[in-house]
Amino acid sequence: MTKQLAYLLAGLMAWGAALQVLAFDLEGHRGTRGLAPENTLAAFSRALAIGVTTLETDLAVTADGVLVISHDPLLNPDVVRAPDGRWLPDKGPAIHMLTLAQLKRYDIGRVDPASKYGRQFPEQQPADGERFPTLAELLALVRASGKPVRLNLETKITPLHPEQTVDATTFARLVVQAVQAAGMANRVTIQSFDWRTLVEAKKIAPEIETACLTIETPTDDTVRRGDRQGSAWHAGFALAAYDGVLPALVRAAGCAIWSPFWRNVTGDAISQAHGLGVKVLPWTVNDPRDMTQLIDWNTDGIITDYPDRLRRVLADRGMPLPP
Repeated sequence: MTKQLAYLLAGLMAWGAALQVLAFDLEGHRGTRGLAPENTLAAFSRALAIGVTTLETDLAVTADGVLVISHDPLLNPDVVRAPDGRWLPDKGPAIHMLTLAQLKRYDIGRVDPASKYGRQFPEQQPADGERFPTLAELLALVRASGKPVRLNLETKITPLHPEQTVDATTFARLVVQAVQAAGMANRVTIQSFDWRTLVEAKKIAPEIETACLTIETPTDDTVRRGDRQGSAWHAGFALAAYDGVLPALVRAAGCAIWSPFWRNVTGDAISQAHGLGVKVLPWTVNDPRDMTQLIDWNTDGIITDYPDRLRRVLADRGMPLPP
């Protein structure tokens, strides 16, 4: 074998490995919620250091129209401390009622260890002094990393409480404008349980990928299979019109990705989605045994609080890892 041929083969192998990495999406949930305070620059930096293909996060809009990172439309006492350092006594106010300057006064650098929520993440390392980041700050962090990481941006909006956020059209427009202005439209997915923002985003920027989120549990159900008029979460699309086939509903809404709660996923559902040209990206999977099962079922990726655990599962299976 000549040296030139050897170089060519090595290059082809490296390219093939890169394609396989892209084929499986290792997403850090809220950065890496299991290891660092959720949705903070500390969490995103930790996830980038671990090595993920995508940073998953959540968006809200302030009173002065700034996109910020927050899972909850209202300030959450489990993760938010007031300027005096004390945990908030109750939920609220809504981020939509606060200016960016007012929001930046709150500390989100640790979970309340006395809360039920806080006890779920014993490995999380606090980072006192972390503030609610803006989307612009997150995009700058990703660009500065030099890594080809994608972003999965969730619009936190609900049809049940319209007073908590801007309207769906405004929300979608702000996100699309921010992503396009940053030159990152090809590196972003917009996801939501409230598909109105996804439909609106597709109208404005059809080139931006969207992901339809769903959950079906006794206490939290956005699918509402028994409602023949369709779920309020699904932007006027009715599951009954698609013979109860959820991936078909997802495709009709313009989503390239179906992102269900992981306990709702089956191998048959994944095969069904793939047959319709829809990728499947379950959330939020933290047990390596469950990760392994989903990979066996040929899921297209996994959203996890512990990207380090998922990397170990991928490595044990001989699958390529993101840098």
